[in-house]
Amino acid sequence: MDLSNNMLSGEIPESFSQLKNLTLLNLFRNKLHGSIPDFMGDLPQLEVLQLWENNFTGSIPVGLGKNGKLQLLDLSSNKLTGTLPPDLCNGNNLQTLITLGNFLFGPIPESLGRCQSLSRIRMGENFLNGSIPQGLFGLPKLTQVELQDNMLAGEFPVTDLVAVNLGQISLSNNQLSGSLPPSIGNFSGVQKLLLDGNRFSGQIPPQIGKLQQLSKMDFSHNKFSGQIAPEISQCKLLTFVDLSRNNLSGEIPNEITSMRILNYLNLSKNHLVGSIPASISSMQSLTSVDFSYNNLSGLVPGTGQFSYFNYTSFLGNPALCGPYLGPCKDGVANGTRQPHVKGPLSASLKLLLVIGLLICSIAFAVAAIIKARSLKKASESRAWKLTAFQRLDFTCDDVLDCLKEDNIIGKGGAGIVYKGGMPNCDQVAVKRLPAMSRGSSHDHGFNAEIQTLGRIRHRHIVRLLGFCSNHETNLLVYEYMPNGSLGEVLHGKKGGHLLWETRYKIAVEAAKGLCYLHHDCSPLIVHRDVKSNNILLDSNFEAHVADFGLAKFLQDSGTSECMSAIAGSYGYIAPEYAYTLKVDEKSDVYSFGVVLLELVSGRKPVGEFGDGVDIVQWVRKMTDSRKEEVEKVLDPRLPSVPLHEAMHVFYVAMLCVEEQAVERPTMREVVQILTERPKPPATGKTGDSDSLQGSATQSPSKDHQQAPPQSPPRDLLSI
Repeated sequence: MDLSNNMLSGEIPESFSQLKNLTLLNLFRNKLHGSIPDFMGDLPQLEVLQLWENNFTGSIPVGLGKNGKLQLLDLSSNKLTGTLPPDLCNGNNLQTLITLGNFLFGPIPESLGRCQSLSRIRMGENFLNGSIPQGLFGLPKLTQVELQDNMLAGEFPVTDLVAVNLGQISLSNNQLSGSLPPSIGNFSGVQKLLLDGNRFSGQIPPQIGKLQQLSKMDFSHNKFSGQIAPEISQCKLLTFVDLSRNNLSGEIPNEITSMRILNYLNLSKNHLVGSIPASISSMQSLTSVDFSYNNLSGLVPGTGQFSYFNYTSFLGNPALCGPYLGPCKDGVANGTRQPHVKGPLSASLKLLLVIGLLICSIAFAVAAIIKARSLKKASESRAWKLTAFQRLDFTCDDVLDCLKEDNIIGKGGAGIVYKGGMPNCDQVAVKRLPAMSRGSSHDHGFNAEIQTLGRIRHRHIVRLLGFCSNHETNLLVYEYMPNGSLGEVLHGKKGGHLLWETRYKIAVEAAKGLCYLHHDCSPLIVHRDVKSNNILLDSNFEAHVADFGLAKFLQDSGTSECMSAIAGSYGYIAPEYAYTLKVDEKSDVYSFGVVLLELVSGRKPVGEFGDGVDIVQWVRKMTDSRKEEVEKVLDPRLPSVPLHEAMHVFYVAMLCVEEQAVERPTMREVVQILTERPKPPATGKTGDSDSLQGSATQSPSKDHQQAPPQSPPRDLLSI
């Protein structure tokens, strides 16, 4: 029986107790309340019970699972209390157990540690206590364990079995303690190991290097001590490493620089010493680092990848010097101190230096006066000041030469954009902001943009090279994107020449840029004007997020800012803005969903569907939000599209444009979903529904619910 995704209210009727042959009961995504009747545990044939996203209270029937046939139980996102039934895996048929987001307490039943059939267990965000059952992590079919945000104590379970199938272990924010056992190396298939927010201590075992599939490792907010295990570098698939807020000591191991796809490294708030390995400058994949608040010393290089890092990544290390940190003292270079001359010779050199500087100053002053008198009028460039965010081989004069009518490549509310060629043959884009009086709203938009972009270095965000300013106008100098904007390519004269493969790639790359702004910047940034015209394409059609003229900051994660100005562009603005005037990162997610619909359909967000109808409303009408209907809205100019991929992108788009902001995924989750590119469905596969509204099959929980606020969408990675 499947009554899911309706507006049903009330309680589960007593008459259901007569359904002795019932094998599947799906009541998820309704408005049911009351307790789950005890007779649920007495239904002799029940195999699948899914009640998630309702308002059920009370305890879970103690008899659930006693029939020995239960395979899937999903009670997540309710208000259930009490303890877990002891016989859920009676008969060894239970495969999926999800109780995420309730108020359950008490220990995890020891019987689950012997449940040989169990493949997925998600019991995070409860109040479970006690220890993790011995044997749980060694179950042969187990692929996913989520026990985060509970009150679990004890030590990390020891297992002698090699768990090749276990892909994710999330134990974040519990009270687990003790050291990690060497047997952690047995989890050869684990991809995500999240132990942050516990009380683990001791050294990180060298056996961590055996985790050859590991891509994300978060050991932050613990009490780990000793040196950083250089064996971490043997995990060649690692992209994310967070060891911050521990008691780690010693030097940063040089072996880290051999991790060629690492893009996030956080070693802050430890007791690390020595210099930062200069070879990190060659790690082209590394886009975000944090070495702050340690005892590091020496020169921070300003070349290579170091030129992309935020200066806040090095704060709290008094002995560090270099760009943004002040000059090195007493000849410090590359982490070493050079001897310096003392005594009378040093004093003589200083005197000669002062005299030489004085003579040069007088000479320059005389030359300036002569030049000033020879000019009838001060040149325009004299009033301009160049501020560079990296080494530049041009001046404001060169920038001003670009401001010609023939060089205009774009106009908008944020200003006019010119293309220009510099003396060194580099191409740049110059955005001239509207001239306004000082202290007006001009300062508001410009300061927001300049203070954010000037510090940001990310592969998929347009780089601000510098700016020229005088008392009336500001000129922003960006790297030039020769293929223009995504909007121009999709909807301009050359529209439709983007093949599906390129469109999919652009979707992923733009998502990564926004993800960086929302989750990895300091402070976090809301773009506020995400649209296809603000996604620029370089010579390889690689996507770069642009235009932060409307950017606002989130000083604290999760807070919303009330805005009085219009937030975004017509067709892209999230519906809640109309009545709340609140803008947060979920507003950007909505706008990005519109961009995804543009990529799928090739249509503009407004203007093609009749008065008052935008692309979101049109798509919902055409497809009823069902991803298997995506063919009705596919861009007819595309020569061929893998249907399963189009459905995948469409599914993500419809998640992003959910009416309720809380039901939209975060940009980090969007990146995760899009990068998990789906495989073609097996021929002859039956029993699966691609409906975005839910499934009547026995495994809809793989695609279901957006969790409560601040929780990730339900198993989005297993679409």
